[in-house]
Amino acid sequence: MKTLIGYLTGTEWHPYIKIGSSILLVLIFIGLVATILLENRNPVKAIAYILLLVFIPVLGLIVYYYLGRDLRKKRRFTLKGSKDEGLFSRYWESQRSEIEQMQLELRQLAGNKQELSAMLLNTRQSVLSKNNQVQLLINGEEKFPAVFSALRAAKHHIHIEYYMIAADDVGNEVTEILIEKLKVGVQVRLLYDDMGSDRIHAIPKRLKEHGASVYPFSPVLVDFYLNANYRNHRKIIVIDGAVGFVGGINLDERYINNGKHATFWRDTHLRIEGDAVNILQLQFLMSYRYCSKEVFPFAEPYFVRSGLTGTCFTDIVASGPDSEWPVAMQTILMAINIAKRRIRITNPYFIPTEELLTALQMAALAGKDVQLILPLKGDSYIVQHAALSYLKPLLAAGVKIFFYTRGFIHAKTMVVDDNLAWVSSVNFDNRSFYLNCEIGALIYDKEVAGKLNRAFEDDLLYAVPVQETRWNKRNLLKRFMDAVCRLLTPLL
Repeated sequence: MKTLIGYLTGTEWHPYIKIGSSILLVLIFIGLVATILLENRNPVKAIAYILLLVFIPVLGLIVYYYLGRDLRKKRRFTLKGSKDEGLFSRYWESQRSEIEQMQLELRQLAGNKQELSAMLLNTRQSVLSKNNQVQLLINGEEKFPAVFSALRAAKHHIHIEYYMIAADDVGNEVTEILIEKLKVGVQVRLLYDDMGSDRIHAIPKRLKEHGASVYPFSPVLVDFYLNANYRNHRKIIVIDGAVGFVGGINLDERYINNGKHATFWRDTHLRIEGDAVNILQLQFLMSYRYCSKEVFPFAEPYFVRSGLTGTCFTDIVASGPDSEWPVAMQTILMAINIAKRRIRITNPYFIPTEELLTALQMAALAGKDVQLILPLKGDSYIVQHAALSYLKPLLAAGVKIFFYTRGFIHAKTMVVDDNLAWVSSVNFDNRSFYLNCEIGALIYDKEVAGKLNRAFEDDLLYAVPVQETRWNKRNLLKRFMDAVCRLLTPLL
């Protein structure tokens, strides 16, 4: 052993080690750069990763390995996407004549807003439904009582798909209700994101012991953000194929403003009855099939016609790493472009793509009333400062920006004119647009849009306007931090 150590540390060994190591590092660097250029279609993102590798090699390698590679997407989601497209196409074909008639009716009712539904239909991302009742739920105080009541009324099945489920007052209450329903023969299927639900604790075990089917989405191997890409950020509940919930509120007691937590949490959710629930059901079952390999027929008791009448036209918009198009971003972009008079957007993480930034500027420059509510204090230092870097060009174009001061505004909503409402799980960032599984409801209805408008106006009571002249005079250090954090936006 001593002889070997002496040989390795000999004077003639070191130059070879240095030369070999240098050649190896150069080859690794060239290989990584070539891989980044080949994998990342977005040149801004490719440059960001390359610069990170050049200036901070070790950190850059770690960040790219765990956050930047596209291999998992290719391996895990390409096949899922092809299967989902076939399943969705079969559902569309089964409803084709009725859907085409509804598109004509929507054109007469909502004018050019119908073009948005047509785009979603042509990309096989949504199927328009007509006979719906939609209830706007503000904060956990309104959502959770509605959810608990609907769960207790379940007769056949309960399907839940959530990014975050916590073993707190809310999560435990849901668990107790589900166990009660399991005991009387109700089927329970639960999907949870394995990274987002890091405080779910014993809930899966308890439900499985009583007969529920429970699956983690994209399990993480280590309790660290090594699997940060391709998360399931959706919030879906479907009960008996008749009642559905969708929006931005997780199953977490922090969303209830009852004095237990210091921060006031402002968020928005929807309760839906009607034929739109079938599309929520379809999206859940496609995710469930991905995790469980189980396939369900397009038939009762999972798919039912509601029997409701009315004209609350609704599209359920789902997107993810398996989507051919960045559908969530396209939905928001097209809604901005077809606005006639006013656009109101609320979002907690505002890191828009160049397309969205330009669309908002053009809308304001065209004389449309563009209003944006953002949190005064975010829950992520880097994201908050990165978001602030986008405000100057928007203010210059005439966009009205407000900072919400009552607490943290987590709602992901948009209301266009007086007849188009959007409530979703979608953030204004690359992660929501390209990497995560997301879902939202697009409602072509004056009553729902009116309620969302009033909720926006209520939020303005707790918001302060951003003045362009004062904003441009902020101190150099703050502007520098915004600029530095913005460099990381392609990676966020």
